[in-house]
Amino acid sequence: MTAPLRIGVLGASRIAEQAIIGPAHALGHRLVVVAARDRGRAEAFAQRYGVERVADDYDAVIDDPEVDAVYNPLANALHAEWNMRALRAGKAVLTEKPFARNAAEARAVRDVARETGAVIVEGFHYLFHPVTRRLLDIAANGTLGRLTRVEVVMAMPAPADDDPRWSLDLAGGSVMDLGCYGLHVHRLLADVAGGPPRVVSAVATERDPGVDATSTIELAFPDGATGTVTNSMEHAEHEFTVLLTFSEGTAFAHNHIKPNTDDRVSVTDASGTTVEHLGTRPSYEYQLEAFAAHVQSSAPIPLDADDAVATMELVDAAYTAAGLPLR
Repeated sequence: MTAPLRIGVLGASRIAEQAIIGPAHALGHRLVVVAARDRGRAEAFAQRYGVERVADDYDAVIDDPEVDAVYNPLANALHAEWNMRALRAGKAVLTEKPFARNAAEARAVRDVARETGAVIVEGFHYLFHPVTRRLLDIAANGTLGRLTRVEVVMAMPAPADDDPRWSLDLAGGSVMDLGCYGLHVHRLLADVAGGPPRVVSAVATERDPGVDATSTIELAFPDGATGTVTNSMEHAEHEFTVLLTFSEGTAFAHNHIKPNTDDRVSVTDASGTTVEHLGTRPSYEYQLEAFAAHVQSSAPIPLDADDAVATMELVDAAYTAAGLPLR
């Protein structure tokens, strides 16, 4: 049997419980070490979640000889810097999205990955779940005809006032935090829509100068299909949906980001609507399973640095179209 992956964690973030702690425990991987800006916070995190030990700083996590892979959930503005440091140390990296602040930074990370040969995967966990795999299968198999429209909604209640997602300096904003998912969904459909999508237009409302609280991005595919990504960080509730419209029907994922809470895909054609349940196993478990297999045995994985760069190029295009500064 393959030995457990030995994971080092940068920061004591809220997302870590869902994205790495739970999946590591479920799959039998080791959480070797964690560091945070405040050591006391890291110690509390380690005690609560069963991390073996605490390091003084992020560099100590990266340089730890026991660490095989680094999980990076830091603020968006810190992703590229610490991803590159980890890659240069020869560590595999699972980084939270977005990959970097902008496409130029993403290319710099990609170049380091190429130079070092180290693995880096952007954490688009939803892609690994059967809900998303089913949507992509429907699009590819042609049973509902030609794809004509893609609509993704990414909405959530407002984060706290001091949350990094409201900070321009920390690369916050609705396109960065939410829109990157919807743009990635569109990119996944390139093979059935004549090629990759392009941003046609975008509008945004600002909470503070340059920081988008809401945004709507319109896209177009080479074969004539269109799409939209609607994002809000001030919504009444969580809403994460994908609607694919075809010439002969529709496919609707009720919650592609948190399928563990709603695993339905509704497929509608001329005969009516069929509701499929694809399973409530967390998408983050599927992601860590695939990441570990890729790191340990070179198993194929559908995400790489080139994929991340292409998504960040769309993020930049959306901000430019909305008249907002790049992060």
